[in-house]
Amino acid sequence: MNVLDLSGRVAILTGGARGIGYAAAQRMLASGARVALWDIDAARLTEAAGTLAGLGTVTTHVVELTDEASVHAATAAVVAAHGKIDILVNNAGITGGNGKLWELDSETWRRVLDVNLVGPFLTCKAVVPELLNNGWGRIVNVASIAGKEGNPNASHYSASKAGLIGLTKSLAKELATSNVLVNAITPAAAKTEIFSQMKQEHIDFMLSKIPMNRFLAVEEAAALIGWLSSADCAFSTGAVFDISGGRATY
Repeated sequence: MNVLDLSGRVAILTGGARGIGYAAAQRMLASGARVALWDIDAARLTEAAGTLAGLGTVTTHVVELTDEASVHAATAAVVAAHGKIDILVNNAGITGGNGKLWELDSETWRRVLDVNLVGPFLTCKAVVPELLNNGWGRIVNVASIAGKEGNPNASHYSASKAGLIGLTKSLAKELATSNVLVNAITPAAAKTEIFSQMKQEHIDFMLSKIPMNRFLAVEEAAALIGWLSSADCAFSTGAVFDISGGRATY
């Protein structure tokens, strides 16, 4: 593992109890950061905190990302515990299952947009003032290759991730002279627990689109997130970094 310098940094990772969020927490702790894990699953947060404790300072916060009051309370709790916030990784997301647009349940469609797009809006709204107070910050939004290409039978997920890419570009321009950088990554599918929300034919479709003929390892995503969260990333903002095993064509 290449060494990153995140010494003294405080990072919030949404969806931090599992998958890419958990792997990113491991990477950041190994690089000297303190981390605050946000998740809706209290039991998994407790489990994650236990397995990560030996790597560094970890706090956990049960947060409903679609509830503005919950997000603001968690932001205040992180500042109280750590004294500041330097990094925000918007990783939490849901797929909402698979189906043709006209067959999807309307409430499920809205819930996916709420978690995957409204959630990052609310976290950025709460955290950006803290980053501006620091005069330094990094935001990394975990979008998806589906947000660029539009996966069939996943219109809700694809639309939410396309929206997150747009949010990234807009916010980055608003913060461009503040030393707060905002970037997105667009992973191909990683084999995590989110697969349990998908049909097997959709999983097979995603694999068939990846020229490297394998799924993304969460540690690979964590490495990119770590670099984008560091001072080494100094002149990239509003950018979309593909990590798709060759799937991306633009």
